[in-house]
Amino acid sequence: MSITDIDASAPTITHPRDRADAGQSDRVGRIETRGIDQIPDAERHGRPQTLFGIWAAANVVYLNIVLGALLVLLGLGLWESLAICVLGNLWWFVIGWISISGPASGTPSVMIMRAMFGVRGNAVFGSGLGVLIGLFYIVLNLAFATLATEALLATMGIAVPGGLSALVLVTVAAVSTAVSVFGHATIEKLSPYISIGVGVCFVAVGIFVVTAADWSYAPAALPAGDHTAMWLLGLTVIASTPLSWGTSADYSRYLPPATPKRRIVLWTALGGFVPGVLLCALGVLAATAVDMTDPQTALAEILPSWLYPIFLIAVIAGTIANNVLCSYSTGLYAQAFAPRVRRAASVAVVGVVAAVLAAALLYAATSLLETMNYAIEIAVAVMGPLVAVYAVDIWLRRNAYDGRALNDTTPASPFWYRGGWFAPGTIAMVVATTIAVLMVNTTLYTGPIAAALGGADVSSIAGPAIAGTLYAVLWRTTRPYRDRAARPALAWTVGQNETEERP
Repeated sequence: MSITDIDASAPTITHPRDRADAGQSDRVGRIETRGIDQIPDAERHGRPQTLFGIWAAANVVYLNIVLGALLVLLGLGLWESLAICVLGNLWWFVIGWISISGPASGTPSVMIMRAMFGVRGNAVFGSGLGVLIGLFYIVLNLAFATLATEALLATMGIAVPGGLSALVLVTVAAVSTAVSVFGHATIEKLSPYISIGVGVCFVAVGIFVVTAADWSYAPAALPAGDHTAMWLLGLTVIASTPLSWGTSADYSRYLPPATPKRRIVLWTALGGFVPGVLLCALGVLAATAVDMTDPQTALAEILPSWLYPIFLIAVIAGTIANNVLCSYSTGLYAQAFAPRVRRAASVAVVGVVAAVLAAALLYAATSLLETMNYAIEIAVAVMGPLVAVYAVDIWLRRNAYDGRALNDTTPASPFWYRGGWFAPGTIAMVVATTIAVLMVNTTLYTGPIAAALGGADVSSIAGPAIAGTLYAVLWRTTRPYRDRAARPALAWTVGQNETEERP
């Protein structure tokens, strides 16, 4: 059966109130009523340029400064660390590519992944892993924002007693969750203002950091094998940020289906790449001048007393902005488990769970930076293959996704495949993730492959490469795609509005 031949009456499960309020589904200041269901063409709106503001707001964030500083703490030199900042952030162009599936289907990424894993398989590899990864980054954001808030209060002479520290965390969690509950239109409206405000502050900070930086900085020489291992480890750390955003269709799905793909890719990619590179580079430069093992307060040694509080406010605002997107996407992942639960409710539940986990991290972990380091590296072993499978599937299907069919969870669904599982996606994820985990090198765990390579962590390179290649091969050799004549006759956009049938 061709994807384009799917019965338009395929059931779409949405909350009854969502259907009743569909006409007002995406307005600023109103709670978005659409969730994992398809956005009808009549409700599509916006221009691809708005994607830049959304992704810039999510990436003008202190975490990028911390990740850049981590490269120097790994023992890498100034110029090679700056090069890694650029190379690792190139993954943003893959995230831009993934975002074109949003307008094509009118659904969020978690629903599109049913095409790759099957209805049941997606519960594990799509929504299941998505919730875990999303919670991880929300927890990190809450931890950084809480510590920055406490540092800001300290500059005002306000000491936060241990018992009230949790109140700060809850406040930060409540603010970011509230914006996520309002949803897409509100996020889109606020994002440019946040990115400009926080960006201007970080530019001011950057002036002092550039002045204080040691441009002749040279770390103690590492043995050749160790140096290569740290270089690859650093690449994994920087790549972790773009690789965590395989949800980019969540923010492009309201765009009209005819929106030019090149513009979607470009504005999404630049929104993440530009601030990602600049702030990671800022972290590298700062680490040549001060000890960044305590990132919340280290820059106080560089910045004038009047700028440091403003910097902390920017850290809080930027982190909350990033957390808004994390919470929004994780709420959609969670809704995929319970489609009759409203999107706003699933976001609220995610916010509560994340706050509890963040409290455990802040008050139980011995070192936030060390915990973040090994958790990110292990997360990349999962995120890399997932993003690769997603990107390759768009290419193989020529970005032809039927949003109504993706919402069909019955055995009659074209994405039910065999028993609700799609073998190519399942096998590719299991094999690639297993191999990538064996390649990980962290302070907590070193995989046997990494050990055999002298500590080199190539998980961020090998994991996606294996997953993408294996998926493409299996997709073309597994029913119903084994015979060329049996493959879906999918339309492929060759220009802005021109289509041709697959030969």
